[in-house]
Order: sequence, then structure tokens, then C-alpha cells
Amino acid sequence: KLCKPLSFKIKRPKLDNEKIEKLTDDELKRLMQAIEADPNKDVGNMMKLALFTGMRRGELFNLQWKDIDHERGFITILEPKSGKSQEIPMNEAAESVLKIQVKAKSKYVFPGKGGKKRTDANKPANRIKKNAGLPEDFRPFHGLRHVFASTAASSGKVDMYTLQKLLTHKTPTMTQRYAHLRDEALKKASNVVGDIFSKVS
Repeated sequence: KLCKPLSFKIKRPKLDNEKIEKLTDDELKRLMQAIEADPNKDVGNMMKLALFTGMRRGELFNLQWKDIDHERGFITILEPKSGKSQEIPMNEAAESVLKIQVKAKSKYVFPGKGGKKRTDANKPANRIKKNAGLPEDFRPFHGLRHVFASTAASSGKVDMYTLQKLLTHKTPTMTQRYAHLRDEALKKASNVVGDIFSKVS
């Protein structure tokens, strides 16, 4: 208290969080090959699950066997970033990963040391990324979540509300970053019809 407090408030810089990380088909193929070749199967399966479901890294760390309902085909995400526990559908690709995941003596699907909750996966994940030759700035887990979302949006078959629910976004604001990808897919579909009509006339 030797000097007076500031007479103005310092504005926090806004983070440009609108970046969408993508992978080409060739990069995805190399990633899968690198995962299969890597000795750390737990982290490899975590990366696959991030790609197949769009789950966040923290949600994968928290995932317990009791949260997986094979009969109904759903995964319960306890206390996701949006705050409220939610369920996401488990597609066949995700289910196949969970079926081959080795059950250790732990309640966690991807346990850390001593069967406790995992707190880190950076070293093996970055090794897999490097061996796959992915871009330097690609984030192994969050980037794969982006790939899941952008793939769904660009298919033209998933509406923004459904994508919001799949990504467990609390509001549609975060999901809107993928809207242009869906628009591009719809334009392509429209052009297909246009081409057919132009050939007839």
C-alpha cells in the first residue's frame, strides 16, 4: 500500500480463438499409422477417441468405465466445460476403440500412474504428432476435436444445433465458427442439382 491503485482498468487482450485446425486425408492417414506404430496404446486410443467423438482432453482424462453405455450407445461426460453433465452418442468407430482398450485395475478408462486420474499426455501425443509429420502448430487433442467438428459440418448432413450438442457447447456461439463449412457443403449440393438441370435444358 505504498502507492495508490491504478485509476483505470486494464483491458485483457482478447484471444483469437476462432482458428479451426484441419488435417488433409493424407495427414489423417499418416496420423493413424503413427498411432498404430507407437508403443503408448493408451494415448493413441485417446487421440482416436478425440477424433471420433470430439471429446476434450480433460474429458478423456476424466472418462470412467461406468460412463460408457455400450447397450444404449452413449458416453456420459461428467461436468464438461459447459458445466452440466451431458451424454454424447458413441459411433461405431469410438465403440471399437473402447472395446480394444485394455482394462487396467482402475475406474478410469485412460488412467495415469497408480491407476489414478491422468494429468498429462503431452510427451507421447507430441511424439505421435511428430512421427505423423503433422504441422508444428497442430494441437494433438484440441486439434482433433476441431477435425471432428469440421468434418461433421462440411458433410452438409449435420445442422449447427446438432453439432453444438455433439461438442457439448453451452451456447451456439462457439459452434458458429464451423457454419461456413456447412454453407460450403450446401452450395456444392446445390451446384450438383444445378448442373443436372443445365444439362437437361
